[in-house]
Amino acid sequence: MSQVTPSSAAEQAKPARRRFLGRAAAGAAALTAPMVSVAQSPIVLKMQGAWGAKDIFNEMAEEYVKRVNEMAGGRLRIDYLVAGAVVKPFEVMDATSKGVLDASHGVPVYWYGKSKVASLFGSGPINGCDAPQTLAWIYRGGGLELYNELLKKINLDVVGYFAMPMPTQPLGWFKKPIKDAKELQGLKYRTVGLAADLFQQMGARVTQLPGGEIIPALEKGVIDAFEFNNPTSDMRFGAQDVIKNYMMGSYHQAMEFFEIAFNRKKHDSLPKDLQAILRYAVEAASSSNWWTAMDNYSRDLQVLVDKHKVNVIRTPKGVFVEQLKAWDVLTKKLSDEDPFFKKVVESQLAWAKRVAYYMFVNEADYALGYEHVHKVKLPTA
Repeated sequence: MSQVTPSSAAEQAKPARRRFLGRAAAGAAALTAPMVSVAQSPIVLKMQGAWGAKDIFNEMAEEYVKRVNEMAGGRLRIDYLVAGAVVKPFEVMDATSKGVLDASHGVPVYWYGKSKVASLFGSGPINGCDAPQTLAWIYRGGGLELYNELLKKINLDVVGYFAMPMPTQPLGWFKKPIKDAKELQGLKYRTVGLAADLFQQMGARVTQLPGGEIIPALEKGVIDAFEFNNPTSDMRFGAQDVIKNYMMGSYHQAMEFFEIAFNRKKHDSLPKDLQAILRYAVEAASSSNWWTAMDNYSRDLQVLVDKHKVNVIRTPKGVFVEQLKAWDVLTKKLSDEDPFFKKVVESQLAWAKRVAYYMFVNEADYALGYEHVHKVKLPTA
């Protein structure tokens, strides 16, 4: 067996060392060489809202957009536009269906002229359920399937989702407080959707206008009174500068939601995981919108009272009673005229009979607790 001397071992190690250093140098060169592949550009969806630039609803739409864009990881981006950027507020659904827009953020009552059934998915007859319970009907009680059936019937080529169960909308702003439902007769009043039919049934002269046109119409005498949605939106419109009586509580729009719609061809062309992001971001935004609403609506109602000296009044019980009677007449009329309207109403009624019963039997008396803890007597109808 031959013996290896230290000098011969060193000589044998040189080729191996050269090979190692060569490979290391090549690896380092590869790491420092410029990348030849280019990151894929994101898919961009153009979404327009039905809301004026200052409306809090724009902030709520942007909460949805923010969640989609962050979850999509650069592969998908929604560019959000305010009302009027491409089409008028009442036209966003049509524009989305036709591909003029890729998506829209609005409410079904803005396109109920195509079918009064649309309003059932965003302000319909009172059945005992509030907005959160009605939103549960959409997602768990068969409402979404009926909505999709409606879209097919009237050739709207969209995929739609619903978010943000809105608090009851105020009766509205009046030059003189309404003490009796008879005082609505002949009143020039702004509302939208089936609420317009309801107030017409009660004798009002109704004009349907998008939010940004309300105050100019009030100042010009086109309308005498109006409702929009909530204290924050109303205050940002400047309602408190032209009228001082704000009446809270009503059955005309007691359960409404945002409708987030996508052009169907554009939606269905997306990879399944991106479609899932669009769908589940609706649920995330729904919670975020509610939290934003509770913070802003409650604070701004106090600002209206304390700073702007607005007279905040609970709607008299007699007005609620007459609204119920008017809903009875209107619902029967529309159900007799349209079997599909009747089908949707009956689905809602079946859901409400079960779900609302559970809530009424189970819920704590929060008003009693509020009065006890805060030592404040709440206004009554």
